[in-house]
Amino acid sequence: MPSALPTGEPAPADGRLPGAALYAAYDVPFGVYVHIPFCEARCGYCDFNTYTATELGPSVSRGSFADTALLELRLAREVLRQAQQPATTVFFGGGTPTILPAEHLGLIVREIGELFGLTPDAEITTEANPESVTPAYLDRLRAAGFTRISIGMQSAVPRVLEVLDRRHRPGRPEHVVADAHAAGFEHVNLDLIYGAPYESEADWQASLDAALDAGPDHISAYALVVEQGTALARQVAAGVVPAPDDDVLADRYVQADETLQAAGFEWYEVSNWARSTGARCRHNELYWRDASWWGIGPGAHSHVGGVRWWNVKHPARYAAALEAGRSPAAGREVLDARAKLTEKVMLGVRMRDGLALTDVPEPGRGRVGDLAGWGLVDPRALDAGRVSLTQRGRLLADAVVRELLTGT
Repeated sequence: MPSALPTGEPAPADGRLPGAALYAAYDVPFGVYVHIPFCEARCGYCDFNTYTATELGPSVSRGSFADTALLELRLAREVLRQAQQPATTVFFGGGTPTILPAEHLGLIVREIGELFGLTPDAEITTEANPESVTPAYLDRLRAAGFTRISIGMQSAVPRVLEVLDRRHRPGRPEHVVADAHAAGFEHVNLDLIYGAPYESEADWQASLDAALDAGPDHISAYALVVEQGTALARQVAAGVVPAPDDDVLADRYVQADETLQAAGFEWYEVSNWARSTGARCRHNELYWRDASWWGIGPGAHSHVGGVRWWNVKHPARYAAALEAGRSPAAGREVLDARAKLTEKVMLGVRMRDGLALTDVPEPGRGRVGDLAGWGLVDPRALDAGRVSLTQRGRLLADAVVRELLTGT
């Protein structure tokens, strides 16, 4: 079951933003996120806002989704007219974006370009299930302007894929990497998950080795989280499978970090490694660096100039609002100074570049020396005036953030 939306104040029916937010967003990098809420099947661990055809029934048509997304893009253009910025990144997530025809995704990209403009070096990314793409499909994506693809591999081990309810065949993600390179994608990412029930150290090493052998230039590795309302959560609660063990998750992270760095990858965010600075996911960096983005689609979140909002979750309600000329936003939040500071610290320290020491609130600044002494903060970065996490600090990133924010 998809997770619940946040609570917040009502959002204006016309989607308008405060003048201060538009002013603050005027000279800030801008991206567009497009949420495709469809999947062929639901993975047991997933609580994303996605729906199978059976769950939706005949009330929602995948074939008309692109046209509905265009309505929200036009709304976004009107709202942001005073803060017009070309998009530096576009990211299609889900769900399974590649469940739609490549031409539909291309139509949305073309509309973004016509309404907002795209910078000459714009990064245009889609996530993809390995079984949902063919070489011909990838060729059509490249022709539509896509430069980056992120392939959901999760594991190379059949029994781990089975526990995760993943439907793709072992070895299939590696073939898609080769097909994406052949199609001319500039950057190819593989997504991995570690800590699944019954996954051994050898299993995880096999997945890391298979991912590296496939030849991507970016790898993401996320610890398995048991989300409330998912099939996995019900299995854990019933004792059918064990819950992830925190100590094992830490061991798996260290194993991944050491394996990837030995292969020439560098971490640039706690869960992300790239072969070069140019291979980093620039769209995700928008999120981590407090830039602006508009989220298109059911349940999508947006942030512009210190205002954050989120759309209604069900595709039918989403379409009905836009067809009636209303914003699909379910609620919003105007971030105050404390919320902005908390997010700046929380996200900034997760980056390899770290956080400027001057951005740490005064009470927490006095704790940075202790954090370095405990082996959580890199003393060399600290000498340069920045707070950057060591490997041990990355394992305890939440605790570091709490220390830095103490007293605020």
